[in-house]
Amino acid sequence: MKQTETQGWVFTGNEEEFKLLNPDRSSHLYFPLVNEGGMMSSVSPRLHGMATSGHDTFLTLPLSVEDLHNSRASRNFWVHIEGQGAWSAAGNSAGQIAGFYQPDADEVVMEAGFLWHRVTRSSPRFAVKAEITSFVPCGHDKVELMKVVLTNKGNDSITVTPTAAVPLYARSADDLRDHRHVTSLLNRIYTTAYGVEVQPALSFDERGHRVNPTSYGVFGAAGDGSAPVGFFPVQEEFIGEGGSLDWPEAVVLNADPAPADSGAYREGYEALGGIRFATVSLLHEDSAVYIVVMAIHNQRMDVPALMAKYGSAAAFDRLFAENQIFWKAKVNTVEFHTGDPEADRWMKWVTLQPVLRRLYGNSFLPYHDYGRGGRGWRDLWQDCLALLIMEPAEVRSLLLNNYAGVRIDGSNATIIGAKPGEFIADRNNIPRVWMDHGAWPFLTTALYLNQSGDLDFLLEQQSYFRDSYRSRCRERDMDWSPEAGNELRTRTGAVYRGTILEHILLQNLVPFFNVGEHNNIRLEGADWNDGLDMAAERGESVTFTAFYASNLLEISELLRTLRERTGQETVQLAEEITLLLDSTSEHPDYGSVKDKHERLDRFYAAAPNQVSGVRLALTIESVADDLKRKAEWIFGHLRRSEWVQGKDGNGWFNGYYNNDGEAVEGDFPEGVRMTLTGQVFPLMGPAAAPEQVPQIIAAVEKHLLDKRIGYRLNTNFGGIQQNLGRAFGFAFGNKENGAMFSHMTVMYGNALYKRGFVEEGHQVLNSIYRLSSDYSVSRMYPGIPEYINEQGRGMYPYLTGSASWLLLTMVTEVFGVKGILGDLLLAPKLVKEQFDADGTASIRTLFAERTLEVCYRSSGSRIYGEYRIGKVTLNGAELALQHSPEGVIIPRSRLEALAAGELHRVEVELV
Repeated sequence: MKQTETQGWVFTGNEEEFKLLNPDRSSHLYFPLVNEGGMMSSVSPRLHGMATSGHDTFLTLPLSVEDLHNSRASRNFWVHIEGQGAWSAAGNSAGQIAGFYQPDADEVVMEAGFLWHRVTRSSPRFAVKAEITSFVPCGHDKVELMKVVLTNKGNDSITVTPTAAVPLYARSADDLRDHRHVTSLLNRIYTTAYGVEVQPALSFDERGHRVNPTSYGVFGAAGDGSAPVGFFPVQEEFIGEGGSLDWPEAVVLNADPAPADSGAYREGYEALGGIRFATVSLLHEDSAVYIVVMAIHNQRMDVPALMAKYGSAAAFDRLFAENQIFWKAKVNTVEFHTGDPEADRWMKWVTLQPVLRRLYGNSFLPYHDYGRGGRGWRDLWQDCLALLIMEPAEVRSLLLNNYAGVRIDGSNATIIGAKPGEFIADRNNIPRVWMDHGAWPFLTTALYLNQSGDLDFLLEQQSYFRDSYRSRCRERDMDWSPEAGNELRTRTGAVYRGTILEHILLQNLVPFFNVGEHNNIRLEGADWNDGLDMAAERGESVTFTAFYASNLLEISELLRTLRERTGQETVQLAEEITLLLDSTSEHPDYGSVKDKHERLDRFYAAAPNQVSGVRLALTIESVADDLKRKAEWIFGHLRRSEWVQGKDGNGWFNGYYNNDGEAVEGDFPEGVRMTLTGQVFPLMGPAAAPEQVPQIIAAVEKHLLDKRIGYRLNTNFGGIQQNLGRAFGFAFGNKENGAMFSHMTVMYGNALYKRGFVEEGHQVLNSIYRLSSDYSVSRMYPGIPEYINEQGRGMYPYLTGSASWLLLTMVTEVFGVKGILGDLLLAPKLVKEQFDADGTASIRTLFAERTLEVCYRSSGSRIYGEYRIGKVTLNGAELALQHSPEGVIIPRSRLEALAAGELHRVEVELV
């Protein structure tokens, strides 16, 4: 099929690889290149982008998405053609940029796969073609590689002089605006036999300058490994007086470089990885190959060793093949086969995204131009949802480590360290609590328990986080100092450790009492929607009140299961926490806000950033009953007090109260105000009564569905809403103000599946795929974006928690492959179009440390609700069916008896 610009990218073959014609005719495109050793890069169709190992160690210039087309500082590879002039193999000459709509403009094709990027650029004017392949080798070296293949497409012989030119920023992102020139004076620039290395003398920090050990380099070799002939190590000398990086004097005039054997040393300039290769003559269809190595190291580099490992075409090709195998193995742990092969291949890129977020955090890609690396608290737990499916062996220790970030007041650390379980006291001195943070850990832990059956995890012990904040950041502990450490201690000074169950209870009980005047949990700094950050005094999050209530009920049921399966009758809890389990000994009035506040204050006073260390034994039955009472009280309260009946007859839940104590949603003179978030969590749990669900769906379809951009996060409230949050200062239809925010839309689809509204859930998920994959509008590569804006463009690709939720929903809800305390439940919710022409839909995934291919075959109806499971075979042997209300169960012991490391086939007949 001939591809045109409007057709966008197309998949090639049966795998994840895709190609795109004229990629440089779309703005804001970039592609991630990364490894598990900490090298984080991005590359655009013109080879713009970043290469870094962290906030303070950028090899190339830190940039934002607008810099992709505005900045001249990019990876570049120049070709001076004798008798014709200069041409950029990356498309970054002034003439190419100005004239790419002209008849003789370069012809460009971009190809990509896991995780490599290739741009092929052909010049009708110069009759030359360049193929540039980029990737970051798997492993732990902080290295990015480029292979450039130049080919003469003309009939006549040409003489070419190649020059690689990569500006070396070589310092912290903080220096971009703060002392940019001054920090260049710290540069110490060296040339070796293969390239240019920079080791700044100091790390500039007016709080205390430090000797800098880190070095940065750009090195090159011809395909056979032979060294370059010279270098341009100083940027201003390369471009010339009055010149620029997109028309440098050294290339245009084909100037002589500093000789390769000169061992040049320069101080105090902006550096350039300028590498001159030997002049070569190319006959028709002859090619020349060059390798460019960009590296970051924690000391001066062993350049001969580096180039021996990376600096030849043979080494590049071998590492490239290894890299492809590595990433495919990681992503192909989960594969889908449905009636839409294109959607199946698109899901491969969604499956990759949680891994990318684990490696990049929420920083270091052009749209993600904020933060200093790492992930937030919420990210830690939601990213584990995907890891439970893709890399389950690692999750137990991650979960255990993560619980060390919980404070005794039910809040948590907000600064996450680079190592698992590392938490840091707030570096910005901004006391803030996101009220939803306590809800997510149990959701992730519950999935882990269901997938593994590992109830013993609840009884594992872990420390608590401590810093200067207490009472959910309402007070400061003036007795605390960093020297005291970040672990909660008893009054005797011993580190206190409680069970994981105790941590879970604490995070869900404290919010129950921390309510506003309408008896919903206080909004505090914000909830999931970070943009609702201006209602800390009187704001309330009704929607997350529903989430916490669902948790309380599920924890109650889990405790009863723990008692049944282990015979354990009591749990040991810190004596201070028993104050929050008030109904075990009293008859509290949960309708009294005043009583709740008094109870919470008693708890804060009893545990003022330390505990007694005394534990009390409570019966599991009494604790479970207490949690159930609290949950059921909330459900009743929400149904009575927070249900909005619209003028059109549809109803929905009010999701929030603003800082004036006013309900946010409902019919207003300016029009209907409604949030999608306000509906998702009542739907995901029991808060929404069965008769309320159809009304909510109808209201969402009427008020939030926009066929151009999908399900909006909210209707247009009008005005900036200073009594609610910054989100409403954003242009409507963008980010948290009315965009199609993928995370909440996926969760809405998940909730619909959970409540049995399968066709509606499929419609929601399919809308995200349709919008994201329509390149003519979304202008993004395959995958799910953080949001779709008012113009339909996919924004903030790759690093979004929505990928984890979409993967989770596809596996556990759509294909119905889920755990029930370690056993495997098969409960498919496939719709007609998800079966192929033969009536088959299948999934490959991990469960019980075994690789399973679950294949559903329909011999009758393919409409959900009409088919049922008739027969199940495992590796050809029919299984005796063990039915549950949702589907059929395969005991874990049956799966664990299978050979590890092999593919096992589960055939499910739908009749």
